[in-house]
Amino acid sequence: MDPRRNPFAPGAGTQPPELAGRDEVIEKAEIALDRIAAGRPARGLVLYGLRGVGKTVLLGKIRGDAEARGLVPVRIEAPEGRSLPAVLSAPLRATLLRLDRMEAAKSGARRALAALASFAKLRMKVSDVELSLDFEPLKGVADSGDLELDLTELLAAVGEAARERATAVVLVVDEIQYVDERELGALLTALHAIAQQNLPVAMVAAGLPQLLGRMGRAKSYTERLFEFVNIGKLDEGAARVAITLPIEREGAAIEEAAVAEILRATEGYPYFLQEWGKHCWDLAFDETITLTDAENAGVTALAELDASFFRVRFDRLTPSEKRYLRAMAELGPGPHRSGDIAERMGRPVTQLAPIRNSLIQKGMLYSPAHGDTAFTVPMFDAFMRRTLPA
Repeated sequence: MDPRRNPFAPGAGTQPPELAGRDEVIEKAEIALDRIAAGRPARGLVLYGLRGVGKTVLLGKIRGDAEARGLVPVRIEAPEGRSLPAVLSAPLRATLLRLDRMEAAKSGARRALAALASFAKLRMKVSDVELSLDFEPLKGVADSGDLELDLTELLAAVGEAARERATAVVLVVDEIQYVDERELGALLTALHAIAQQNLPVAMVAAGLPQLLGRMGRAKSYTERLFEFVNIGKLDEGAARVAITLPIEREGAAIEEAAVAEILRATEGYPYFLQEWGKHCWDLAFDETITLTDAENAGVTALAELDASFFRVRFDRLTPSEKRYLRAMAELGPGPHRSGDIAERMGRPVTQLAPIRNSLIQKGMLYSPAHGDTAFTVPMFDAFMRRTLPA
């Protein structure tokens, strides 16, 4: 069929043509946003789950819903190896400048910009913060050198600026598991203090499953600040809708056997559904996608995933990390006991612990229970078996 009409959209955080199976989490977010917009206290949301389940897509949806309510979302991504002050400073600057330009803006936004200048100037000397300082730093605010105190004062200034403009600021943070645990604790402390002052600043975040343990270790009261929502693969009904509805909207059709094959091959993971849907559409000769089309799409979709989705993660690994993951892959999708992986490699568990920890830090593995190890990337075991010889 005509690729110009292809409704499917595999990509990092790209909104799918049908956001199926996520009504419950979207409603939770809408309730929280409505409470924030009404000046009522609300717990933030933390979405957690494996790669490819659509966490970033949901953050984008929540960000759009916040905009529609007149709130001010701050889009933040926390990549590996960057400090929290570095990833916060530029987005907050853009947000405060936006508040400063708003009709009837008063002095709050300018005071918050000066507080940000103080916060950033101090850390430009000792960390990776890079920021254009448009405003003279506000001496004595957010410049003590204590990250918890400074971040609290900075977010309080942001909250005052938002309240002055009768709006609220929503921090929308992706990949939050990469934030250093000490810095994460400082952020949680600041958000706790802001909530106690009833200032209009909230956070919605997403990350891999290990962030639950990291946030719990950072601050014991985390579960009272946030509602944690597990984002998993789609059930059969939602996965079926995600495939069939976009096709039908384009006036095309798909055989039931083709749908069954796609659901079997993708296991209901949203990213893989988009990939299979795209290739099915492109390979179909007429307006009905057949079982043969779906089987052929499996070949091209896997080749595409191997070259991009899987490969980009594989290429970051050291040889010893690749050997560890290859041994895991031999045992299947998992989770697996650390002892079983060590036995497979013929080495003591204690000797392999640093490799396992490094893979967890890189976001390749997580521990669903004490002593267990699992892939954060669905189907990565099969990719490892295809890519590396036994």
